[in-house]
Amino acid sequence: MFPSVAGARPRASEASASERRKWVEVFKECDEDNKGYLSREDFKVAIVMLFGYKPSKKECSHLGQIVFSPSPKLVGISLEGFLDVVKRKKEAQLYRNEIRHIFTAFDTHYRGFLTLEDFKRAFSRVAPKLPERTVLEVFRAEGMDLGGHLADIPFWEKRN
Repeated sequence: MFPSVAGARPRASEASASERRKWVEVFKECDEDNKGYLSREDFKVAIVMLFGYKPSKKECSHLGQIVFSPSPKLVGISLEGFLDVVKRKKEAQLYRNEIRHIFTAFDTHYRGFLTLEDFKRAFSRVAPKLPERTVLEVFRAEGMDLGGHLADIPFWEKRN
């Protein structure tokens, strides 16, 4: 009934051949001058094309530290670097979706938050031998709000 929480870890799975072809195609479309790399602006356009949003300056700076070449001759991201970034972003996206799905499965009343009773009920189904004290400690550790609820956004964001 519930996906395995233990399985809710980012996976280092390989992209399918069709996904990889799509990513390469986007790279080539954004590399208008056939330079063999994407500038930061080209990179932003590629992310919009693949993920539907423009990355923030902070995200670009973070990615820049990881993948943008320090070489003065290459002022952008190579195809392999781009494919690596896109693969990691896709894995993170799938992971967040899985966490949100788990939360939604626990939120049987569709309120956008879990009460302690919801949490206990969910754990009694997926881990019936888990001591109630442990369930209570997990509920408290996940950052319930002052109303005694565990909200949707903090629950799945804490997993990233």
